[in-house]
Amino acid sequence: MTRSLSKSKAGFTKANMDAVSDNPAWTKATTARSKSFDETFPDLARRARGPQKAPTKTQVTLRLDARVVDHFEATGQGWQMRINEALKKAAGL
Repeated sequence: MTRSLSKSKAGFTKANMDAVSDNPAWTKATTARSKSFDETFPDLARRARGPQKAPTKTQVTLRLDARVVDHFEATGQGWQMRINEALKKAAGL
């Protein structure tokens, strides 16, 4: 009979878990010495974009026909920008 670990940890003692764990317990001292991911790996950390200096777009919720969305998504990355361009052209802007 197979037992799911998510249902119960029955059958596993602390000694069993300690025997297979290579991850030491965190103490207050360990936490105090820890660094954020950004500090530890600055080249790997993704830099978030800051707020726009002069916002030019407004976020809205818009319901479009599925065929329209499929058409633009099929053209690859930047499809939302292309929808915006098509709407501006249709509006004569």
